[in-house]
Amino acid sequence: MPTVTFSAKANWKNGMVVEGEARGFKVTVDEPKELGGTNTAMNPVELLLCSLGGCMGIVASAFAPKCGVELKGFSVELEGDLDPDGFLGKNPNVRKGFSEIRYKMHIISDSPEENIKKLYHLIEERCPVKDTLQGVPVKGDLVIG
Repeated sequence: MPTVTFSAKANWKNGMVVEGEARGFKVTVDEPKELGGTNTAMNPVELLLCSLGGCMGIVASAFAPKCGVELKGFSVELEGDLDPDGFLGKNPNVRKGFSEIRYKMHIISDSPEENIKKLYHLIEERCPVKDTLQGVPVKGDLVIG
């Protein structure tokens, strides 16, 4: 199968509010008040956690039949540790992004436990967002005006 290129655009609205758009769908991001925002939406790192959980859910749904799992329910609890002093420039020695992301995956099914574990491992191996978070080059260009 040939490589597929996905694209998105983010537009600053005001304050800390930014609107992202892809394929006609829109999502708003903001920061909590304690980080200078207006608390009108998730912040980017919360959205990143949701992206990881959403991707895992899609992989679960797509591959459950292959693993012999009748999926009755699926959810992921996610959390990540981030020291704001990094991106705020208060401490140059602090990582700007998450230092660790943890999750608990809940798979509800009456299928055999070995099949559910097989699905769990397949989700961990095949989730594109998890793979991306484990290291991909990110590069950019500046356009002025």
